[in-house]
Amino acid sequence: MANVTFSSPVMPRDITVYAVAGSRVTLLSLAKTHKIPIPCDCGDGECGSCVVEVKNYTRSTRDGVTLTDKEREVLLQMGKLTKEELKDIAVHDLPPRHRLACQCFVRNEDILVSFEGDTTLPVKGPALSLSAAIYKGGVEMKTLDTFLSYAVMLEEDSAVHYEELSANMEACGNTDVAALFKQLGKYSRMHLAEAKAKCARYDATLTLPASSAWPDNVSPEIVKQWAGDADMTRLDALKVALQGERRGYEFYYSVANTTADKEIRAVAKEFVREEFEHVETLKLWIDKEEAAVRAKAR
Repeated sequence: MANVTFSSPVMPRDITVYAVAGSRVTLLSLAKTHKIPIPCDCGDGECGSCVVEVKNYTRSTRDGVTLTDKEREVLLQMGKLTKEELKDIAVHDLPPRHRLACQCFVRNEDILVSFEGDTTLPVKGPALSLSAAIYKGGVEMKTLDTFLSYAVMLEEDSAVHYEELSANMEACGNTDVAALFKQLGKYSRMHLAEAKAKCARYDATLTLPASSAWPDNVSPEIVKQWAGDADMTRLDALKVALQGERRGYEFYYSVANTTADKEIRAVAKEFVREEFEHVETLKLWIDKEEAAVRAKAR
């Protein structure tokens, strides 16, 4: 039996699991069995996303192991092999400190496996709300066309929503907030154009889903609880927008982290990064608006 301890900043604590040595189980397979979130985009030693650091707990010497040419080349390209390690691999068949989890088999030794997590996603995104649990698995993305169709609908609904709010505020005489919602609507139109550009790049066939196709029958970025209040301030309006952008982020984030389709995951990550930037921008705007409100109150 071998004790394998997994450690990562993305995990609340280290987790130790038991593995049968000689069973030809890779570290990646072992991690998946125990729901350890080692990133993996290919599972075949091609992409390097599952790189881990392996430390032997119980021995001062290392057993020999033969690295495949594929794993050696990927680690070399990633800058994970030192000159000394290259020599040890070539002369003594000694394993390097870093391995690809999909290529590293569990042996009869206790080891610590450390990994950074998915570095292609924001290290610390917006705090996920309860709506994330609704979206996670609430919409099944079986094809890239389906996912991009939902993405286009989300961005289009967001733009229309802001434009409607702008018109409502204008009708109520709240011209300041009306102008802000109009500006946010223009930004949403830009995001919609970017989503459609992705569709063209991936030659996707769009089939826009009905609003009832969403888990709670409404597109994630539409927030109606108090967005129609005629007396709302610019600060209120920005908080409405932030709530919607967070929900959009959560939707893309949940797709990127739950889909089994590699292509959908890769494209969803692009949307995650973009929505993350939108959220951070709105947070900065809110900070500035709050500072202005405090200064005015003095």
